Amino acid sequence: MNGYSSAPTQAADLTQALNRLSAALERFTPEGLLAPEDRALPDALAYRWQPGRGFFMQGRLIPVDSPQLISFSDLRNIERQSERLLQNTRQFVQGHPANNVLMTGARGTGKSSLVRASLAAFHAEGLRLIEVEKQSLDDLPHIVSLIRHDRQKYLIFCDDLSFEEGEHGYKGLKTVLDGSVAGPSPNVLIYATSNRRHMVSERMSDNLERRNDDQGEIHPGDSIEEKISLSDRFGLHLHFYSFSQDEYLQAVTHWLSHFGLDLNTDEEIRAESLQWATQRGTRSGRAAWQFARDYAGRKMTEGKAIG
Repeated sequence: MNGYSSAPTQAADLTQALNRLSAALERFTPEGLLAPEDRALPDALAYRWQPGRGFFMQGRLIPVDSPQLISFSDLRNIERQSERLLQNTRQFVQGHPANNVLMTGARGTGKSSLVRASLAAFHAEGLRLIEVEKQSLDDLPHIVSLIRHDRQKYLIFCDDLSFEEGEHGYKGLKTVLDGSVAGPSPNVLIYATSNRRHMVSERMSDNLERRNDDQGEIHPGDSIEEKISLSDRFGLHLHFYSFSQDEYLQAVTHWLSHFGLDLNTDEEIRAESLQWATQRGTRSGRAAWQFARDYAGRKMTEGKAIG
């Protein structure tokens, strides 16, 4: 008798459990399964891609509250690169044909800063930025599917890319650049930076027609072509070079002026700025900016008037 009387209670408990499970699944519905008009992307100038964690935690775009912007006019000794990227971005924002961009070369010379300058220059015209880290490149096709119907224009920014032997994340990047059956999205461009021209590491042994051991590839030339073709898929290549001493000092002078200091009238500042670059083993815009902040901050702490 008791067994039969408890049956309705068990059924009710089961129904409640199923309802809770259904509600939980609804909260974690992958955005990629929703219709484009149902995808609610928080309004922001920039986003960072947060990869998923398992089936119930899908990757998503996280708004960046205060993106670090910079003006094209603040960048020194890269006028040619600035002009080319500015023009390419203007074409893209205005709905004209434009290219994906690969920026390579010496560290600290303004590659990433140019991307942030592009956002600063065109965000009022609907340009937005999405930063995707190297370990999430396989998510690029999904990211593009989330935004391809949006009215905004998006730069997907992949910073400091390089791939060692055995890493295959670059294949997701190749797919988005131009290898997808769906074709490139008209409101998306890829802006990437790398210290390597080809991004994928190459070895002397890659030049051999064959290997002496039985573990080598039968057609090694195919692998070489695959590595080189990654950079070839970017329509616009911009290369950056280390600064000369005069170029470095010009950048120091510019950034010190933001704090009311004048390098041209102070040999002490000049000597310290050169020593700063020597200790870091590089003369670059980044080193100039870091020195200016350090020097001005020390003087402010010491209570000396600036400006």
